[in-house]
Amino acid sequence: MLQVNDKAPTFTLPRDGGGDVSLEEFKGQWVILYFYPKDSTSGCTKQAIDLTEHEAEFKKRDAVIIGISPDSAASHDKFIAKYDLNIILAADEDRQAIESYEVWKEKKMYGRSYMGIERSTFLVDRDGTIKAIWRKVKVPGHAKMLLDKLDEENS
Repeated sequence: MLQVNDKAPTFTLPRDGGGDVSLEEFKGQWVILYFYPKDSTSGCTKQAIDLTEHEAEFKKRDAVIIGISPDSAASHDKFIAKYDLNIILAADEDRQAIESYEVWKEKKMYGRSYMGIERSTFLVDRDGTIKAIWRKVKVPGHAKMLLDKLDEENS
């Protein structure tokens, strides 16, 4: 299981708007790496909107936000356009990063079990080291919690 102070697993994935995104391209910056189940679902939409609303505050702290889900880049493009999002969304249809960050879990809903994403966030420092991990994230207040943690790490 990944832990604080582990090296963040690297990835290169297709992203919204075309092209790829990789963790390495943000060396020297903080990275808020968040994993979410599905574009345009209620919790995922609230989370993406909340992070977008705080994007300028993250930028002031030299942090970039990358969301990862198993949706396609085309799905991400629609999600971004529909909600005017201003964050990077990476498509992990093969679950390469999802599995390397150990967020593909058995879930239960309405008495049935299935595999899916456990909503999780990783704070990765300028050198690519995991500085904080939040699993089973509750969306309300999470962006503020991330900003507070960045302030703590930068002080």
